[in-house]
Amino acid sequence: MNAESDERSAGTAESSNGPDESSNGTEKPLGSRAPEFIKARRTLHMSWQVGVFIVGLAVVAGGVIMLPLPGPGWLVIFGGMAIWATEFVWAQLVLRWTKRKVTEAAQRALDPKVRRRNIILTTVGLVIIAVLLGIYLWKFGFVMPWRIDQ
Repeated sequence: MNAESDERSAGTAESSNGPDESSNGTEKPLGSRAPEFIKARRTLHMSWQVGVFIVGLAVVAGGVIMLPLPGPGWLVIFGGMAIWATEFVWAQLVLRWTKRKVTEAAQRALDPKVRRRNIILTTVGLVIIAVLLGIYLWKFGFVMPWRIDQ
């Protein structure tokens, strides 16, 4: 597992324009980002990876707990994935895929036709909510729903 990720990291680093760029010039090479003195000793590197995995797991678990509770659940989950991505190729690939999808969604959202559609749908939704609120106030007055006697 380590040898494979280190070989891929070394292969992309050699073919890139710089130490932090891959062949396309925008992405960092895959593989461990541990300091060289840690990578040089297999036992120390394995311990480092176990520690990174445990810390990342704790952060991801905290994010999962925050999903139904108040808090930035998805942000914390992606933070845990970023911690894992410092050591594990699979997490780096997941983060690259996620970044690509978020960028594509942002580009689609900035399209004038999509923006116009979203504005129209939001306006229609707000009008519907205002009408329903008006009907509620007309029928019951300013009374909370759990105190309605009818």
